Amino acid sequence: MKIGEYTIGPGERISLNLPVADLYTATSLSMPVKVISGRKPGPVLFLSAAIHGDELNGVEIIRRLLKRKILRSVRGTLVAVPIVNVHGFLDQSRYLPDRRDLNRSFPGTPKGSIAARLANLFTEEIVAKADYGIDLHTGAINRTNLPQIRANLDDPKTMEIAKAFGAPVIVNSNIRDGSLREYAAERHMPVLIYEAGEALRFDEVAIRGGIRGILNVMRHIGMLPARSQARVIAPVVAKSTTWVRAPGSGIVGDKVKLGSSVVKGQAIAVISDPLGDDEQTVSSPVDGIVIGRSNLPLAHEGDALFNLASFSNVAQAEDRVETFAEAHDVDSTTV
Repeated sequence: MKIGEYTIGPGERISLNLPVADLYTATSLSMPVKVISGRKPGPVLFLSAAIHGDELNGVEIIRRLLKRKILRSVRGTLVAVPIVNVHGFLDQSRYLPDRRDLNRSFPGTPKGSIAARLANLFTEEIVAKADYGIDLHTGAINRTNLPQIRANLDDPKTMEIAKAFGAPVIVNSNIRDGSLREYAAERHMPVLIYEAGEALRFDEVAIRGGIRGILNVMRHIGMLPARSQARVIAPVVAKSTTWVRAPGSGIVGDKVKLGSSVVKGQAIAVISDPLGDDEQTVSSPVDGIVIGRSNLPLAHEGDALFNLASFSNVAQAEDRVETFAEAHDVDSTTV
């Protein structure tokens, strides 16, 4: 495999840097990449994080994963990019300096905006050389996501690895224009999005679950030896997802927790004016599970408060969420 000016042969493990646009201080900047090439042939899997520069869980997932001794047994090649949006990471910002969203800029162009150039670099040097991909994300600032896989479940190969990952919930997510997944779909390449936690925060359950999920996928596609005893949590597939928005502006209280099951018509939050004279109850429009939640106690009318997922069997979905949390709790055995 060749990445940039580097050629990686079988059995090699190297760290390399791909140059990106310099800072305006003329300070050089680069995208860090770790390549682990097995001695035996196999698939090429890329891992990426911080496409949105303030989403940090994925950076820690990749950092810890690369320390695992099991990777000495890799077949094929693992290409790990813990910080794709280097500019956003430095600024603790979702966006690039030109205020563009990198995940709406693929496949990019070498002579476009800074976002287009970075997307092109990542596309040409990393994604185009892989057979599979796992892209790691979190919720936005002040919004937490339940650990979940988002993917194109209409593709059988993608559905296979989505189930193998072992997140409690899988969502059949629409492909957005300019996204990394759109580029991958055009190449018929299976890519998973792992969403878990909140921007600018580490979430231990989400991190531990992400590490185990990646290892599960690597075993499934033959990059690592299979376990004698399967430890994968059977996920449930959401039928649909629904955003619940604030019916008015005010102070938000009595919110249901992330991962909670709710029934249609249940009060899931209360919005009050600062004097407490006027209160509005926010009700769930569906039976489901809370897979996303705003953490702010303030809301304007129309702000997204909750993301609810509907399932054929809500009780089963709730059980999967609880099992996942228990398996990756800080008091549980090391994953």
